[in-house]
Amino acid sequence: MTSFRDLIVWKKSMLLVTTIYKLTNKLPEEEKFGLVSQIKRSAVSVPSNIAEGYGRNYRKDYSGFLQISRGSLYECQTQLEIAQNLSFLKSEDLNEIKNLSIEVEKMLNSLIKRLEQSA
Repeated sequence: MTSFRDLIVWKKSMLLVTTIYKLTNKLPEEEKFGLVSQIKRSAVSVPSNIAEGYGRNYRKDYSGFLQISRGSLYECQTQLEIAQNLSFLKSEDLNEIKNLSIEVEKMLNSLIKRLEQSA
């Protein structure tokens, strides 16, 4: 691999961000600076931290950034559930995102585990 752009987990997390940006357009305007902002920020943090960690010279640093990315993913998942609980989003609107976020979560877990085992 020559770039973080070659990582499937990065590509999937970028797709997740794009999908979330489209979905959050359905949320109420009054949530623009509240929940919508939080969801977008946490979603963007996932591929951003994958990329930043990839650019580090040490496996321990890379693993740490992947863990931050995973934390941001969990934060985003929680915020989307809050939006659903508040009836801002329907469960059918979230199905694609839930499946994609679980896929990204599994990939992050696997990559973190591989890095920690090779240390």
